Amino acid sequence: MKNNIIFYKKENGVSPAEEFIDSLPVKHKAKALWEIDLLEEYGTNLKDPYASQVTGSRYKGLWELRIKFASDISRIFYFMPVGKVFIILHGFVKKSKETPENELETALRYMKECLRRIK
Repeated sequence: MKNNIIFYKKENGVSPAEEFIDSLPVKHKAKALWEIDLLEEYGTNLKDPYASQVTGSRYKGLWELRIKFASDISRIFYFMPVGKVFIILHGFVKKSKETPENELETALRYMKECLRRIK
């Protein structure tokens, strides 16, 4: 049985992750969608180099898909509120070795908002 992939939507109905994916060049977009398909198929069994948990206690529960296409690197953040449900939150193109704090904080804010709406 496959896992359930849901794209987070802000209160205005916009999905930041879908907008990000749509903004990628065609082949990079295809690779991102392929990795989301891997997440749907393998769930928590998906590991490096495709997925990893974000480090730091502040970001507990936050995961990232690690997309590399040629010299382009991007990250798509997600979390698992229950069982086999994965909520895709936010993505960005990575331009430095470290993940920028503002990108992590954006993903964390979306995760908290989503959890608040679930309750």
